[in-house]
This record gives sequence, C-alpha cells and structure tokens, in this order.
Amino acid sequence: MSKFSGFYKKTIEERMGILKEEKGVTDEEAKILLDSGSLGLDTANRMIENVIGVNHLPIGIAPGFMINGKEYEVPMCIEEPSVVAAAANGAKLAAKSGGFTADADEPIMVGQAQLVGIEDGALGRFEQAKAEISVMAKELCAGIEQYGGGFREVRARELETGRGKMLLVEFDVDVRDIMGANTINTLLEGIAPLLVERIGGKSRLRILTNLATKRKARAKCVWKKEVLGEETIEAILDGYELAKNDIYRCATHNKGIMNGVDAVAVATGNDWRAVEAGIHSFASMGGYKPLNKYYKDGEGNLIGEIELPLAVGTVGGAIWTNPIAQISLKILGAKTARELSMVMAAVGLAQNFAALRALGTEGIQKGHMKLHASNLAVVAGASGDEIEKVAAMLIQEGRYTAEAAKKALAQLRGE
Repeated sequence: MSKFSGFYKKTIEERMGILKEEKGVTDEEAKILLDSGSLGLDTANRMIENVIGVNHLPIGIAPGFMINGKEYEVPMCIEEPSVVAAAANGAKLAAKSGGFTADADEPIMVGQAQLVGIEDGALGRFEQAKAEISVMAKELCAGIEQYGGGFREVRARELETGRGKMLLVEFDVDVRDIMGANTINTLLEGIAPLLVERIGGKSRLRILTNLATKRKARAKCVWKKEVLGEETIEAILDGYELAKNDIYRCATHNKGIMNGVDAVAVATGNDWRAVEAGIHSFASMGGYKPLNKYYKDGEGNLIGEIELPLAVGTVGGAIWTNPIAQISLKILGAKTARELSMVMAAVGLAQNFAALRALGTEGIQKGHMKLHASNLAVVAGASGDEIEKVAAMLIQEGRYTAEAAKKALAQLRGE
C-alpha cells in the first residue's frame, strides 16, 4: 500500500507514473486516460445511435481496498465530490481492522418467456415438453459452454392477471464472465416458437430479468473498536437504525451504497442502469430496506455486512468497445465477473460506512464542501492559480456559495 499512500496529494503525472510502475499501464493507455476525448466519435458512433458527441466524467482511484487478503486499487467514474475520498477512507479504516471478506454466487442469470392466451393445462403441457425444451435451450447456449457456463434449468409458473391467465417460462443460464443480456435474450427468442408449439398461446415478452437474485455478492468487515472508538460505533449504529425504520432515510442510505457500486460499474463499462434496477428491486422485496446491516460483536467491534445482486461482466459488450473500461479493469486486476462483483460489494459497504461515520460525527458537509470549493471558484470565473487560491479563501471563511466565491475572486484580483 506504500506506493499508493498519499495518492490524493500527488499530481496527475505522478499518479500516472505509479500506475505505470505498479499496474503495468502502458504509455498508450496512459495517453488514453489523460486525453479527455479518448472515446472517439467513430467508436461512440458504433456504440449507440444518432451520435452527436461524447460526454466525460472524471475517473479516480480509491486505493488500499484489502479484500480476501488481496489489495485492490479501484477505478471509480463519478462526478460527485467526496465519493472517491470517502471510499478510500472507508478502505483505509477497514485495512487497519483486517480488511474485507467477500464471496459471490455463480453467475446465474434468469430469462423470462411470456405466453399469453393460454388454455387450461398449460403447466402440464410444459412438464411434458420440459425435456425437449431443455435440449433446445442447451443447444442455444452452446457458445457459453466452452467457457464453463451454459443452460442450467427451466421452470414455469402461471400468473392470474387483469388481462387473463399467462404462463411465464423461466430459464437459468450460467453466463460466466459476461453480463449475460445478449446470451439470455438470444436463447429466449430462439426457443419461443417451440414453447408456443408445445404449450400453446401466443409469445409476447422474451427478455432477461435484471432482478438477479441468483447472482448475489456479499462483503463483510469487522471494524475494530480501538480503530473507530466507541462513540463513532454508536453513531453509525444509530444512523443504521434510522434507515431500518424510515423509508425516507433508507432511500438516501442505499443511494450512498450505490455511489460506490455505480462508480465502479461505469468505470468498468458495465450497465449501471441494470445494476440499479436489480439492486433497488432487491431492496424492495418484503418492504424497502437497507442493503447492508451493522451490529456489534461480543467485544464491541462494529461489524458491517452487505448483500446485493450484481450482474456485471469483465468481457463483452461495451467493455470490449470502450478502451477506458479495459484499462480500468487492468488497473483493478479483477479477472472474473465474480471477483468484480465482490469488489463492488466491498466498495458499496465502505462507501456507506464512510458516509454514516461522517454524518454521525463531524457532519458530511465539512469534507464535501471543501472539495466543492474548487468547483465554486471555477463557476465564479477563476482560472489557473486563482482556482486554488479562491478555494482556500472559501475554506478559511467556511462559506461555500457562488456569491462568496465571486467576492473572494474580486478580492484576490483587487477589484
């Protein structure tokens, strides 16, 4: 961790030098990272439709994440000040207590094929054809079998709806290191004619579900009492208890977790909208609740645990297209989708821990607004060396408004 110690104090060039030395970042990759226009228009035009340009977000490194005995430097792509710093702080305090432990399920994704207008006995006809359906599903998933994945199981259930009875046929597929959407959807569209032929009705929706309850990741940390102090532990427990009992606080509590999870998803080229949809749906099962929990062990140490569905990949899709995603994964060093999901779970837990620690003690604005001071200086019209000087004036006065920044800039310029 010594190489990344004080990473936030170093210049961008010094940080890049460390990445070259420690993570094997090449000169070409460094140029891509340093060039804010690295996602060229030709590449962007192949990724989505009707391209008119590209948008850019900062990428930072949260160093020192000790997970299952391995150290990670985590790339995070986000526009909000203090998030990367909070993650790094949470990781630092966790490392002092032994770090995180994490695990993840096998990468099973679920696809749903909807049949409408079904007649009585549809479930029975499904059971009769189940073996034939399974054989075809296996054939349609042959491409992923060479990597150790493939079709695993199929089942069906009837739904009584306002538009009549429907049959939902669900397929479990091990997608290995891809997110899995294209593989699942190709299977569903390929097998739909057989379902109609054997079961009856009309085929409608054929698509995966983003509620990936069979693909969860978990992380845990025991923050030592001597590292945090008893008062801080009590403050975190009080904050968690509020999230458990008030949905308005719970929404913001879980948003803090997603600050970390989403930032890693974006940096590594993963579908953060799918991640968000799945995780918040999971949090709503049985009533909306916190994604993590805190409690004390018999020695008074604080234990934090998190469990959440994470359908992410390390290959395929935008990951192959976007060079930034490939470089981020190289820096992170996660070799599989399961390993990536464990890192993301630990980052989400660290992010929430750091937020609760700040909220319950000094308040979140102290650190947040200091980081925001430079942005206010730019908004006021500062440039070059003026930016840091105006930011320092705002910090000294403890005033963080656009108007205060304008006055500070005028004072600096002698106007």
